[in-house]
Amino acid sequence: MKIEKTPAPLILPNPQDPRLTERVEGIDQAGARVEINVPVERPLTLYLNAQEIVTMMTIGDYPKYLALGYLLNQNMLKYDDVVTEVEYDDDLEVVVVRTEHHTDFEQKLKKRTQTSGCAQGTAFGDLMEAIETIALPKAELRTSWLYQMTQAINTTPSLYLEAGAIHGCVLCREGAPLCYTEDVGRHNAVDKIAGWIYCHDVDPADKILYTTGRLTSEMVIKTVRMGIPILVSRSGFTAWGVDLARQVGLTLVGRARGKRFIALSGEQRLVYDQSLDYVEEESARHRRKGEGRDD
Repeated sequence: MKIEKTPAPLILPNPQDPRLTERVEGIDQAGARVEINVPVERPLTLYLNAQEIVTMMTIGDYPKYLALGYLLNQNMLKYDDVVTEVEYDDDLEVVVVRTEHHTDFEQKLKKRTQTSGCAQGTAFGDLMEAIETIALPKAELRTSWLYQMTQAINTTPSLYLEAGAIHGCVLCREGAPLCYTEDVGRHNAVDKIAGWIYCHDVDPADKILYTTGRLTSEMVIKTVRMGIPILVSRSGFTAWGVDLARQVGLTLVGRARGKRFIALSGEQRLVYDQSLDYVEEESARHRRKGEGRDD
């Protein structure tokens, strides 16, 4: 039988989870001994039925969301494929996604390793073909929602604020975060959101996806694959990311920090309903945590 779709729980980071960070001792610029939290990296090997697909480096939370989201966003699993079970073994660091019938991709793929540097192999031609048939909903992005959303994200306790060296992705409706995931690679974080959407049958038509990472071609493709019409980042753009967003009609907003943002695609969805006189600049604490990151 197909895995049961359940009501969507609110997902927020848990920086106090002892599994996600380790205390490491070193010295600072003055030669003083210091101890800081650093995110962990754990291997997670993904199987699709009996076929080993990839080994990912991840912080280890939400392995089932990550597995399903990875397969969906890589177009290895179709939304109409019947998933019968997702089994995770913590000791073996393995997650197995089982489907009612074998999929087309199982015989095509060789083993790949995804690193914390965000390197990732994709069946790019298949992905491009898949997004060409997707019509994104009209939706709208009110600037009041944008500022409310970024303020909420910036002030939510997170591994990003606690330890740095981490990427975050947040699915929002209007200005409210619904699912906030983090990982050492930005693609892991967005794949967890895709898995969450799939498991809980969430309608993406009125949602906004926020990421701390760059607005690259692959982030655009994954957003479109999920059917989300708006993608926002505190970071910048790549030229190919902008070109793809314009081709598919995705609203692409980058450099969203404090009062500032730039939209390079899908500007017709923007509704300017917020006076900038009442918008605060980004806090110094959040800027400091962001300065040393690889966006």
